[in-house]
Amino acid sequence: MANLKELRSRITSVSSTMQITSAMKMVSAAKLSKAQDAITSMRPYAEKLTQLLQDLSATLDDDSGSKFAEEREVKKVLIVAISSNKGLAGAFNTNIIKKVKAKIQENYQGKDVDLYTLGKKGNDILKKSYDVYKNDNAIFDDLSFENVSEIAEELMQLFLDGKYDRIEIVYNQFKNAATQYVMDEQFLPIEKFESEDNKQLDYIFEPSKLEIVKDLIPKSLKMQLFKALRDSFAAEHGARMTAMHKATDNAKELRDDLKLSYNKARQASITNEILEIVGGAEALNG
Repeated sequence: MANLKELRSRITSVSSTMQITSAMKMVSAAKLSKAQDAITSMRPYAEKLTQLLQDLSATLDDDSGSKFAEEREVKKVLIVAISSNKGLAGAFNTNIIKKVKAKIQENYQGKDVDLYTLGKKGNDILKKSYDVYKNDNAIFDDLSFENVSEIAEELMQLFLDGKYDRIEIVYNQFKNAATQYVMDEQFLPIEKFESEDNKQLDYIFEPSKLEIVKDLIPKSLKMQLFKALRDSFAAEHGARMTAMHKATDNAKELRDDLKLSYNKARQASITNEILEIVGGAEALNG
């Protein structure tokens, strides 16, 4: 059993750690509230825009002017891996790294795969095994639609220039503070959805189908990437809040165990001192 001094030192250390994790939990909870409001408010618009694009996708043809839907032989792939700049968020970043590695091994063996990493933690690990076309950590410092649009436009141009035949996004989707889902979405080429429902839709195009589709597709792609980043941002704070809550509980449990050990050791020390005094007194009386 550790001596009293060591136990006191460990109790102080664990108590300090518990204060830090508790403070981090409260900070993440405050940030989560704002991030959650942002993603939940934009989801209806993003989903409606996606639905409209899916309805119109069946009408896309060579005359529609949409080169974003062009299917090519997949030789070069770009995977946009969205992680975070900070750790202490449980398996948040680990899940993204595992998903990217599994996707490359299972789907793109023998293909030329590059990564576009958004977030420091994912980039630090993935760059050791794969080629990183570009890394952007500053996007989370000012996560606005304008800044995300610049990245989306760059991705669209890479596809149009033929540098990559397919672009995919891997990110954590926010469900609630305790739950995040790793998502894998195809960004480009846009997928066509044909069903009996959208075949029966009768749209009146004004000014023309060509102009509407040309304007709608880039806007939808920008919104898709913005939504993925917003989801990831909210999921990060949810994961960190949960991780710090568990860390605080574990620290409290460890502190209580150490206090119990300290009290037992102190009681044993006092008992030994009493026994020594009694033994010494009896020796003198003898």
